[in-house]
Amino acid sequence: MFGNMDMSKMGEMLQDLQGKAEEMNQQAKATELTAKGGGGLVRVTANGAGEVIDITVDDTLLDDKESLQILLMGTINDALKMVADNKKSQAMGILGGLNPFGDA
Repeated sequence: MFGNMDMSKMGEMLQDLQGKAEEMNQQAKATELTAKGGGGLVRVTANGAGEVIDITVDDTLLDDKESLQILLMGTINDALKMVADNKKSQAMGILGGLNPFGDA
């Protein structure tokens, strides 16, 4: 099955992938993704590692706790989806088009 495969090259490939993954993690920390909710009344910014780094709420929402909670939940979820999509996109770039995620 692996008769023609040079195992030393396989090790080099794995080390290269590991280095690229570490580089991707560093880039992710520096990437900022912002989601907006309620027509911009709520903004949530997350870094590419999935950490929420800023939340901005328009003053008009401060008297409507229920609306604020709903908008925050939706906007945070949107920001986290952006992070996941960004990670998937970066991984696809590193893998040169191979799709380990199984979807089209």
